[in-house]
Amino acid sequence: MGINTERDIQANLQIGPTDHGMVRLFIEAENIEIPMDFDPEEAEEIADEIRAAAQAARAVKS
Repeated sequence: MGINTERDIQANLQIGPTDHGMVRLFIEAENIEIPMDFDPEEAEEIADEIRAAAQAARAVKS
């Protein structure tokens, strides 16, 4: 399985700050909950990666 493998799974994603100064990505799917905490600098790096992936996806679509 890889990034291009499609799956028929629905998931919810919540993103927000924690009361400990971290950024949390909270993923919930079926009977699974995955909290992932990042310091603000890591979260900004992830945001940059998401923007770069979005730009690359637009290029593929064209």
